[in-house]
Amino acid sequence: MAFLDDEQKSLVSEVAALLTDRGESVAVAESTAGGLVSAALLSVPGASRYYAGGAVVYTLKSRTALAGVPAEEYANYRGTTPEMLLSLAQSIQGRLGATWAVAESGLAGPTGGRAGAPPGRTHVAVVGPVTRSLTIKTGSDDREANMIRFTTETLRLLRDALREAPAASR
Repeated sequence: MAFLDDEQKSLVSEVAALLTDRGESVAVAESTAGGLVSAALLSVPGASRYYAGGAVVYTLKSRTALAGVPAEEYANYRGTTPEMLLSLAQSIQGRLGATWAVAESGLAGPTGGRAGAPPGRTHVAVVGPVTRSLTIKTGSDDREANMIRFTTETLRLLRDALREAPAASR
């Protein structure tokens, strides 16, 4: 059984080609996708040319220990914000010396968050020559389906940022 659907295969193929052609790299810090973003990026032969590394940062402790986010950023934590995801992406990018980084975190389900946020929501950030962020809301509490959707949307956001990168970074 294949673990990537056709859309994910297409997205990751384009991401891999863009990064490889430019001699650029990507780092990943993911939470609710549970490693699926990294697995997708690593599914392409020759991934070591562009994949700088990644971490599943499912807990606040792992975000500080693995990604290097200052613990103070989580002092009054009430749920992930887009600003936190930009910081997480910047931290993993710096830690791994990558051209690009993508970070993702939210609520896969089936339950909501501490502050009342519903399941089926995640924030995604891409940093590099182009910076983008996105909030994804599926309206579903299906954990597995949400993880798959979050992976697809994360790959799409990375692909779109790569396409939009200024000529100087190419």
